[in-house]
Amino acid sequence: MGFSCGIVGLPNVGKSTLFNSLTKANVESSNYPFCTIDPNIGVVPVPDKRLYKLAELVNPQKITPTFIKFIDIAGIVRGASKGEGLGNQFLANIRETDAMIIVLRFFNDPDVVHVDGRINPLDDFDTIMTELILKDIETLEKRFEKAKKLKLAGKDTKEKEIIEEIIAGLEKEDISVLKNEKFDEIRNELRLLTDKPIMIACNLDENQLTSYENLPEFIKLKEKAKKINAKVVVFSAKLEAELKDMPEEEVKELLASYNLKESGLDRIVKEGYEMLDLITFFTAGEKEVRAWTIKKGTKAPDAAGVIHTDFKKGFIKAEVISYNDFIEAGSYAKARELGKIRLEGKDYVFQDGDITIFRFNV
Repeated sequence: MGFSCGIVGLPNVGKSTLFNSLTKANVESSNYPFCTIDPNIGVVPVPDKRLYKLAELVNPQKITPTFIKFIDIAGIVRGASKGEGLGNQFLANIRETDAMIIVLRFFNDPDVVHVDGRINPLDDFDTIMTELILKDIETLEKRFEKAKKLKLAGKDTKEKEIIEEIIAGLEKEDISVLKNEKFDEIRNELRLLTDKPIMIACNLDENQLTSYENLPEFIKLKEKAKKINAKVVVFSAKLEAELKDMPEEEVKELLASYNLKESGLDRIVKEGYEMLDLITFFTAGEKEVRAWTIKKGTKAPDAAGVIHTDFKKGFIKAEVISYNDFIEAGSYAKARELGKIRLEGKDYVFQDGDITIFRFNV
């Protein structure tokens, strides 16, 4: 499972606390080598009630959720794009991830010193985005010099003009220029930092959880997030620590006291999954009910290949039923009787919640 979200932020904003909370349930955790430092990686199950509803009907020996990776990356400081602090390593680490979670500090704790000596999440966000943009401009300028030489040699690929346009936009802190389709040919080669999906995770005091939407800083932050198409999620590291060892019923009661239906961590995992443009399909049998991760738009043979390469090589057909149809039927037998199970071929695009049995021949 290669999809990963890098957790980034200034020092002492709750970044590592978030990572530790996410990986609390004895999930697989190890060092993941990037360049010269070793960020921690946590493989975290994606909360999905559908998986357990399926298990109630199928009664399998084993239930296996799908997972997403979260990577705790070293804190950023002003000047990181020029190598300050762990700047070069930090930015290289982000480049290797599929998406970013930017943790911002709203909570006020005199025992936890802010690197700038004051709590200002808007300034913190601007600092991080500025460093990312500066590093991207540096990357683009190197590519520009290469494109300029190609043009002088008579090999005009229009790349020079495209890069000039993007640099001009980034210098105005407008990262929407990266969505230009003309950039697609070199997008994957450059892997620009500001071209990644972004989630902003606001670490609040417990007493802010019921009123954060009225905070002036939060209102302005949402405006900034909208401009860059970023998701915004709130959580309280302090509250999550309280929830960690509580029985499920007590967790529900405590969350309800804050008018919350689920924990901040669950929301972050779910939003991270959606931010990466991922969907889930299921396999359900007596041995195992299991969730699988694929990108939206994945066709049947590639979905089969997620389970095993032989399934893709020898793909014949996929027996598919939607989650809702299966729940309504209550069993495979009844679903067949009702004509709800379809035979799909190589061009079928899997939908979120599809339950499938692959037919293959190797």
